[in-house]
Amino acid sequence: MHAATATPTGAEPRKEKKMFAVIKTGGKQYRVAEGDVIKVEKLDGEAGATLTFDDVLAVGNGDDVTLGAPLVEGASVTAEVLEQTRAKKIIVFKKKRRQNYRRKNGHRQHQTVLRITGVSAQ
Repeated sequence: MHAATATPTGAEPRKEKKMFAVIKTGGKQYRVAEGDVIKVEKLDGEAGATLTFDDVLAVGNGDDVTLGAPLVEGASVTAEVLEQTRAKKIIVFKKKRRQNYRRKNGHRQHQTVLRITGVSAQ
């Protein structure tokens, strides 16, 4: 047995309680905290620009969580645009058997890479 990976009896690793938020953008929801880097559907803005998200569905700080109905009033998340990029290529292949019908297409979705700079709830 390896004792190096074991923790003392009854002790759990401490998690630092960070303020987080659940935001909605591009038809999807993301759980974010300050310092996180996320990839979202393409948003307007050059690298270095600052964006503000007001569609905040929930805000939490440790065990204290505030849910919106549907949005949390006065809450916002700010983010910095790191780059505009494209996702990995996916192959779209269509086939109808016994009909000699085959179509192959590729697709790369446009994305925006963001760094979350602040979460505020009032």
